[in-house]
Amino acid sequence: MVDSKPVNLGLWDTAGQEDYDRLRPLSYPQTDVFLICFSLVSPASYENVRAKWYPEVRHHCPSTPIILVGTKLDLRDDKETIEKLKEKKLSPISYPQGLALAKEIEAVKYLECSALTQRGLKTVFDEAIRAVLHPPPSRPNKSKCVVL
Repeated sequence: MVDSKPVNLGLWDTAGQEDYDRLRPLSYPQTDVFLICFSLVSPASYENVRAKWYPEVRHHCPSTPIILVGTKLDLRDDKETIEKLKEKKLSPISYPQGLALAKEIEAVKYLECSALTQRGLKTVFDEAIRAVLHPPPSRPNKSKCVVL
């Protein structure tokens, strides 16, 4: 139940390996909302949103809503994880960094969660459902061509 409405939610977790790059888009048609996820303790996965996932999703589904999700929230403040990142001159992704990327890719929401502790997890799925049940008003097309 979301907003007092019964919902039947179907999920597809697609493989990220290069071997599946040609097969993965076959699962995209009729997708109502995309959850593009990255690890809050992996700057490489954060960059992959911009470099790989967002371009791929937009290429195949230009108008489907996207929710950007930072995962492994429980590890962002974990001392051992922070130390391992520091050794590589890296740091966890901050909430403002996640928000900035969400704005850049025009995601309808930015959320963070931890599957381990369950923190924020229900919210991710509730907001995905809301993005479909109550889509944001479409913005006018930005690209225009004027010929004189």
